[in-house]
Amino acid sequence: MPERIFNFSPGPATLPPEVLRQAARDIVNYQESGIGLIEMSHRSKPFMAIVDEADSLLRELLDIPDNYKVLFLQGGASTQFAMVPMNLLAPGQKASYLDTGVWAAKAIKEARLFGEIEVPYSSKESTYDHVPANGDYQVDPRAEYLYFVSNNTIYGTQFQSFPDAHNMLVCDMSSDILSRPLDIRPFGLV
Repeated sequence: MPERIFNFSPGPATLPPEVLRQAARDIVNYQESGIGLIEMSHRSKPFMAIVDEADSLLRELLDIPDNYKVLFLQGGASTQFAMVPMNLLAPGQKASYLDTGVWAAKAIKEARLFGEIEVPYSSKESTYDHVPANGDYQVDPRAEYLYFVSNNTIYGTQFQSFPDAHNMLVCDMSSDILSRPLDIRPFGLV
């Protein structure tokens, strides 16, 4: 095997060798249970223990209050772009989206299939080279939620402080969750 290299590109990072070795063992035989991790039933006791531990650790790391649910959902980003308006917008309702990069633009396009979407701020004309500061935009108070992407890996932009809106905050933090301290309480959905 060639010498390990470091991956500094956006997306998956280089993992420590001991983590890779443990993952390889567990894929074949999870904790000596006789079944591989990716073969077990999602209703089995070992799998439910994994989910319970992941829920507990996320709650601890993010200080998630008891009145919040931790959801483990299938699907990638595109599925989530549809699931947000499908679950949070009723017919005749509207939502606000901040357009700060490719992922926000994809979320906006998908959300428009389900309801009225306003975009009170876009940095598209400047090639998404910045995110807005509070006060750079006005969100319609009738919007059910304000959606934004916290970190735009393609452009190297990140919200250093989150929007101060009276609407429910919905944030795609898929590229920077757990990378810094976070008060989860202002968010309706992360």
